[in-house]
Amino acid sequence: QVQLVESGGGLVQAGGSLRLSCAASGSIFADHAMGWYRQAPGKERELVAAISSGGTTDYTDSVKGRFTISRDNAKNTLYLQMNSLKPEDTAVYYCAWGGDYGWDYWGQGTQVTVSS
Repeated sequence: QVQLVESGGGLVQAGGSLRLSCAASGSIFADHAMGWYRQAPGKERELVAAISSGGTTDYTDSVKGRFTISRDNAKNTLYLQMNSLKPEDTAVYYCAWGGDYGWDYWGQGTQVTVSS
């Protein structure tokens, strides 16, 4: 059974930075695409960034140039470096484990709050 544990969330002022981590266990991390989602109050969960097993990355338009997704396969860990944070980035951030037909496993989430 795959387990995903996020960390690194917190309260930061607008313009600041945070780095989220997602520690994975239970299967072969390097073989799977991984993603970061977020959900703000009253809104649907949205895909923020994704990285393939080969390292190809993709971002939603609102975070391009500010967020960077990366992975360390030796440590079974996924990262999201978030710079130039804005109040609209406030949300619970979740990491997701990619399967053959979608996202198979989710972490418990970590809260990111950006104050103006």
